[in-house]
Amino acid sequence: MDIEYDQSKVKLEDIKNAIEKAGYGIREESQNKKLSKKVDMKIEGMTCQSCAKAVEKAVKKIDGIKTINVNIATDKATIEYDSSKVKPYQVKVAIEKVGYKVIEKVKDNNIDEEQIMKEKEIKVLKGKLIISIIFAIPLLYIAMGPMIAKPFGPLPIPAFINPINNSLNYALVQLLLVIPIIVAGNKFYINGTKALITKSPNMDSLVAIGTASALIYSVYTTIQIATGKVGHIGGHDHQLYYESAGIIIALILLGKYLETRSKGKTSEAIKTLIRLQPKTAIIMKNSQELEIPIDEVEEGDIIVVKPGSKIPVDGIVIEGHTLVDESMLTGESIPVEKKIGDKVTGASINKNGNIKFKAEKVGSDTALAQIIKLVEDAQGSKAPIAKLADTVSGYFVPAVLAIATISTLLWFFVGGKDLVFSLTIFISILVIACPCALGLATPTAIMVGTGKGAENGILIKGGEALESAHKINTIIFDKTGTITQGKPVVTDIITNGIVSENELLQIAASAEKGSEHPLGEAIVKKGEEENLEILNISNFNSITGHGIEVTMNEKEILLGNKKLMHDKNISINELESNSDKLAIEGKTPMYISIDNKLAGIIAVSDIVKESSKKAVDRLHEMGIQVAMVTGDNEKTAIAIANQVGIDIVLAEVLPEDKANEIKKLQDKGKFVAMVGDGINDAPALAKADIGIAIGSGTDVAIESANIVLMKSDLMDVSTAIKLSKETIKNIKQNLFWAFGYNTIGIPVAAGLLYLFGGPLLNPMIAAAAMSLSSVSVVSNALRLKNFKTYK
Repeated sequence: MDIEYDQSKVKLEDIKNAIEKAGYGIREESQNKKLSKKVDMKIEGMTCQSCAKAVEKAVKKIDGIKTINVNIATDKATIEYDSSKVKPYQVKVAIEKVGYKVIEKVKDNNIDEEQIMKEKEIKVLKGKLIISIIFAIPLLYIAMGPMIAKPFGPLPIPAFINPINNSLNYALVQLLLVIPIIVAGNKFYINGTKALITKSPNMDSLVAIGTASALIYSVYTTIQIATGKVGHIGGHDHQLYYESAGIIIALILLGKYLETRSKGKTSEAIKTLIRLQPKTAIIMKNSQELEIPIDEVEEGDIIVVKPGSKIPVDGIVIEGHTLVDESMLTGESIPVEKKIGDKVTGASINKNGNIKFKAEKVGSDTALAQIIKLVEDAQGSKAPIAKLADTVSGYFVPAVLAIATISTLLWFFVGGKDLVFSLTIFISILVIACPCALGLATPTAIMVGTGKGAENGILIKGGEALESAHKINTIIFDKTGTITQGKPVVTDIITNGIVSENELLQIAASAEKGSEHPLGEAIVKKGEEENLEILNISNFNSITGHGIEVTMNEKEILLGNKKLMHDKNISINELESNSDKLAIEGKTPMYISIDNKLAGIIAVSDIVKESSKKAVDRLHEMGIQVAMVTGDNEKTAIAIANQVGIDIVLAEVLPEDKANEIKKLQDKGKFVAMVGDGINDAPALAKADIGIAIGSGTDVAIESANIVLMKSDLMDVSTAIKLSKETIKNIKQNLFWAFGYNTIGIPVAAGLLYLFGGPLLNPMIAAAAMSLSSVSVVSNALRLKNFKTYK
């Protein structure tokens, strides 16, 4: 209960005492729940999963941190914390201490600002890449020219830098050419050194150590030449590693540039959703129309929407009549009629009439904003399959450093190789190792998968749901509003002579006037169509799963199913055959008794959705068993089930027992999904391994579900499962290549092929392979953009 009070006049203790005097107890909301808060932070400078692990490790040390999830694909950390123990600025300080920068959060859903930031990052990377390439090409030519044979000898090199006669010039020119490249790649050294200092080495550390080793050795050799200790390089020009350091930096910058561009494409679904929202709204102020930014619209504002304009926020129509295109939410291309009292949703399009509506939900509370938040959360979440990569990444860089050091020492001391050979081994191992591919393997696929789902009206709430959906082998559909349209109509009125058909309908419509059950609404609607007077009732009592009990004109009226009649010891024998016939036809018979005597039956039928049979057939093709749960009598349920091809019928199930039916199937080893749309489906949706809510259903059902079908099309159930299968397949491919690449690449760099008579891996080739590994993983994830839905 929420209580607003004047603290200068009333004390909280007085309110508690007043409630307790009235005979009620007080249970205060859990303090922990109040204090638990969640914050998202955008982090700059992370280059691989080792960086993400370093951030997580640093933040977890703070007392009061409950959970932290760092996503390398989105560069975002989601932190849950106890606000009584820790403040966000402390988290920011901890992150910056380990060498990363927390970017100030842009305005909610401000795609333009985020796009500008992303474009700026890409532009800076492109500039650095161009600089590195401009200087790397002549550096490579000068360094390798004398060694590259052609039909008439080595490539021509100007005499003043000929390594035979002018070794010092040859070395100094390479040094001058490599300096701009090192400056362009300075972030590798800055971030890599910070990571080493904080004992959280990352990919930048590997690149920094590897290239720095090449540079230091090359500078040392250059000094030796300058001081005359080495007369000329001659045939030993490989003792200079300037070109290796320069080309490695250039290739890694190329890989980073391609990776950043590709990562930008994985979040296009979010950008598309955000662009749906208009930037301005026209509100009524002092009887005048005033155009203001969308951010300034407040709850309660009266908003004017003209033909062809987008509806800015959610609200209720107070003036006018129009047709609205809601396809952005429902996928339904046919415009929906809107009149006074109807709800309108932000980002939908007003087709032809002028309307005014009162703003009810603005900013982050609108339906579109909630969808965007849901998709963002899903894209930022981790799937259980990512745990392996996370674990490996935590030990990856230290392990690579150890392998590089041990291999170098073994070749030098045991293998009897010179310093140059051993240094090549050291640099190659450090450069070819790639924790980036491991870190990107899962989140990039999840980003594209959840984004592709959102594009098709399938909102998947997290990586776990996306991963688990492919395991589904049994699906339970709720009947009313899921398999059927949820808009039943009265089909038959049968009396036994106590009252006429109109009188029976009048009694039933009057009794159901206070009910919110779809079947009751159908009876009330039929009564209104017949212009019947609604009679006054008293003592309305809803009997869950059975029906209702009311008093009308001092008579006791019961309206409900066969169970209700049996419980009240009312004989239904004289109309039972009629009831059975109606049930076989797929209609729901509702009994009406007056003063404990059966008066008649009103049958209501709910039309089966066109897509229901096709959806069930598709699930059968996928090898999935389909069940239907309903509170209807068994004969009606079987009739509906036969129409659509249901395998298992669970009839006459009370709302609170739906979850128990799911548990029974789970106890048999089934991986169960529940598809429903009502408040009474919420416990079952939560109990199921995967809860799937129909988007046209209630907020409670949607909140309880793992997947939301915005189009309310049952064909999307099979599409969601297919998307899960494709995404998991993609993740496994990514992990295979990421693990396989390192499993093969590191031993080759360590000299495994050379040991058996093969070539020694050139550090430049190692750098190219490392750069392409990350790009290949992201590119493979982007293939999910070609995912095709079931039609």
